Amino acid sequence: MTDAAVLPGQPRNVVASGPATERAVNVLAPNASAMTLDGTNTWIVAEPDSDLAVVIDPGPLDEGHLRAVVDAAERAGRRIALTLLTHGHADHAEGAARFAELTGTRVRALDPALRLGDEGLAAGDVITTGGLELRVVATPGHTSDSLSFHLPADRAVLTGDTILGRGTTMVAHPDGRLGEYLASLRRLRSLTVDDGVHTVLPGHGPVLEDAQGAVEFYLAHRAHRLAQVETAVENGHRDAPAIVAHVYADVDPSLWPAAELSVRAQLDYLGEHGLI
Repeated sequence: MTDAAVLPGQPRNVVASGPATERAVNVLAPNASAMTLDGTNTWIVAEPDSDLAVVIDPGPLDEGHLRAVVDAAERAGRRIALTLLTHGHADHAEGAARFAELTGTRVRALDPALRLGDEGLAAGDVITTGGLELRVVATPGHTSDSLSFHLPADRAVLTGDTILGRGTTMVAHPDGRLGEYLASLRRLRSLTVDDGVHTVLPGHGPVLEDAQGAVEFYLAHRAHRLAQVETAVENGHRDAPAIVAHVYADVDPSLWPAAELSVRAQLDYLGEHGLI
């Protein structure tokens, strides 16, 4: 995560666990930091009349948090039947194996190394546990294995770290690639235009009720930062640390290491397109 910008739309559930849509409930992990904002949002998703639930991103290996997720589902009269991962960063996935032990669930992910069970996840897959419909959307760029989950019944999309509820995310070079990230943002924009998605349920930060505005903001922000990096190179700032100090001077220095990963991805992108 980098800039602490305010995104379009009216944020909800800024730091609180609780219902976000008719089908999605957030349990906030106690791992707040400059990188994780208020903490990781662990999502419990279920049809209103179902006794089965899906959990997306169990979060860090924190026994109290993992048990709190189980308790939240049980209080609603539900059994957790499946665990999904948006990507493999530890703040989202480190607790997945222990969570699988607690719940007896499989863990499905794009990366085979993160799976527990025979089934993975791929773009176009549809999750139907307990009558739920979750559509898997490939959104690489933050990481190569990043996925989002479209929840059509709530006109919502669970975005992991691809779009945050506050600020902007990093492109985690070298695994993350800017060209893929921009394509992923355009793919999410098509959901807002063609499928009526209006709510972002992010991996960190508040729920956003203007999904299209958030995507457009991210695209404009990336274009602006890319232009700044290109100009910095033209002005003689050749390495990533120097560019970060110049371009991200308005950003908390504690976030500069993350910004440097994004800058390296931007430099690769500019080089690949013959712009530097």
